[in-house]
Amino acid sequence: MQIKERFEKVIEWFKVNMPVAVSELNYTNPYELMVATILSAQCTDKRVNQITPELLKRFSTPEKLAEAEPGEVFEYIWSCSYPNNKAKHLVGMARKLVADYKGVMPDEVDELVKMPGVGRKTASVIASVIFNKPALAVDTHVFRVAARIGLAINSKTPLETEKQLISYIPQEMIPIAHHWLILHGRYVCVARKPKCEICGLQPFCAYYNNICKKITI
Repeated sequence: MQIKERFEKVIEWFKVNMPVAVSELNYTNPYELMVATILSAQCTDKRVNQITPELLKRFSTPEKLAEAEPGEVFEYIWSCSYPNNKAKHLVGMARKLVADYKGVMPDEVDELVKMPGVGRKTASVIASVIFNKPALAVDTHVFRVAARIGLAINSKTPLETEKQLISYIPQEMIPIAHHWLILHGRYVCVARKPKCEICGLQPFCAYYNNICKKITI
């Protein structure tokens, strides 16, 4: 199967079977999503959603977080992965947001990555989810699923995967495609034992047709 055809069939399947796909992080505004996304690095959304209510109750605005010290933030996020670094990143992000952007979240990836703790993946999440920009965040799920299905060929880095994906996915569908791949990787195309037997992408999946199908024949 040619890669263009595979993209077309995968996109069509998701459009029919997952017409609504959104972030599983809880948030009500750009600042809250930024905080949650920084916390989500190598941490589950479930854990982040347990942490953010009290954290955001105490630091409800970028201005309040900017006035805090990392040690104070740590007390609220100690149960997530790498809490020391994330506490520093959260405070640094808030101070930069207040000082340089007057507390208003920028909508471009190139501006977002200027803030402490905000890499390309986090910036793409904000640009895509909040501002509906054609930015595709490549986390571990997206990286794995894209390679398995055959949407990313010989990709060695998240950036390579991102470039391949956005070159074939229609621009207006890039924001939702990010969630399609994440949710598929989280619940079906899992890391150790992908649930190929229940996956609707079997007919167009490179992994299934090159490996799993041959084993069962």
